[in-house]
Amino acid sequence: MNLAPQVATAELSDADLDAVSGGQAGGGAAVAGAGAAAGLHVEAGTLGVTAGAGVAVSAAGVAADAHLHAALS
Repeated sequence: MNLAPQVATAELSDADLDAVSGGQAGGGAAVAGAGAAAGLHVEAGTLGVTAGAGVAVSAAGVAADAHLHAALS
């Protein structure tokens, strides 16, 4: 017996996807923007730490990202 959950999937057209996601900024026209990113990776013995951050600004809005990852090997 298969106890894995079943998930129904459906295809969306590009127009449907634009309607769900809020459409395209500028009505399809090219929109200029700016962005920046920085990252750091440090290893000491068996410990590794990686961190990073980024930001992007355009007429559609501002997007930002930050992450931290640590691992023992």
